[in-house]
Parts: sequence; structure tokens; C-alpha cells
Amino acid sequence: QQLLGAFTGVIHCDRARMYWAFDKLQYCWAHLKRDFQGLIDSPCGVRKRLGHDLMRPTKEMLGLWQKVRDGTLSRVEFQKQMQAIRERVENVLLRGYFDRRTRGFCTDLYDHRARLWVFVDVDGVEPTNNAAERSLRHAVIWRKLSFGTQSASGSRFVERMLSVIETCRQQKRDVFAWMVIVVEAHLANQPTPSLLSGA
Repeated sequence: QQLLGAFTGVIHCDRARMYWAFDKLQYCWAHLKRDFQGLIDSPCGVRKRLGHDLMRPTKEMLGLWQKVRDGTLSRVEFQKQMQAIRERVENVLLRGYFDRRTRGFCTDLYDHRARLWVFVDVDGVEPTNNAAERSLRHAVIWRKLSFGTQSASGSRFVERMLSVIETCRQQKRDVFAWMVIVVEAHLANQPTPSLLSGA
């Protein structure tokens, strides 16, 4: 909350409870798919069946979403086809909710099932947080290759520079050109240019 403030948008998350203080959450289906695969790989037959029964509609849903992204399926038609998928997933979770072997896995998902479907109802929201994962990839690689930083001020510098680089990349802006403008503004005692889109 200290980092995000009074954020009113939709937050993608992997079901970590620290995000539950915010109203609009979209659970990441890429993480869910991995969890369902974990159930499939379980030696317990009940958990295995639950995993298969959740994986089938998940693959169907992601296939439909791919068509929405490439423009071959309208959002209205997608929402219509999602009704049956949504019902199937929730029914499977409800079944697991009442079985002691799967209750732990299904309780959060069923109790907060609205967080599974925000991307269906809200335009501009994706079913996975893959875009965020891709944005962090360069920082993760940098940390592995450089062994991180040696001070708090070094950490602040790196996190800011990596944020600038990734933001410029997403906005198709030249990072070096933007940094030149920032340094010139600083030397002239002018306000720092904004990186916010449209600012």
C-alpha cells in the first residue's frame, strides 16, 4: 500500500495475500496453469483429476483469448463463450472445496472467484501477468550478471535506471535521448521531464 498508494486500477497478482488489501485483483492464469499442472503431477488421484478438470477449460480459455488478441474473435463473442467456461471452472472448484484432499487448494480460488474473471469483464486487462514478467526480465538478468549492488544508494540508482529503460522501451522512446534531456534540465534547474505516457 505504501508503494502503490490509493491505486484504483486492476492489479495482476499470483494470489499473494499482500495484494488482498486492494479492491480489483486479477489472478494470473499463467501461475494458475502451473498450479493445475502441479495437481496433475500429484500421486493423489483426486488431486490429479482436479488438475485435469481445471486444465482443460484453462487451455480452451487461453485459446479463445489468443483469438481476441489477434483480432479473429470479438470481445462480445469471447464474453459469450466464456460463460460456459467460467461455470465449468467454478463448478470444479466447488467440488474440490468440499473434498478434504483438495480443500486447501480450492478455498481461496472459489471464495475469491471474481478475481479469476476480471479480464473477461474489464477491457484492457490481460489474463496473465506475462507483460510484467517480460518487463522484469532485463532487471533479473542484470542482477544475475552483476551480482546486484553494494549500497542502498546503488540500489536506488539501478532501480530508477531500469524503470526508465523499460518505460522508454514500452513507449518506443530513445533512452539515451531522454537521459540527455533530463541532464540538461537538471543543469538548467528546470523540472525533470515526465516519463508518464501523455505527460
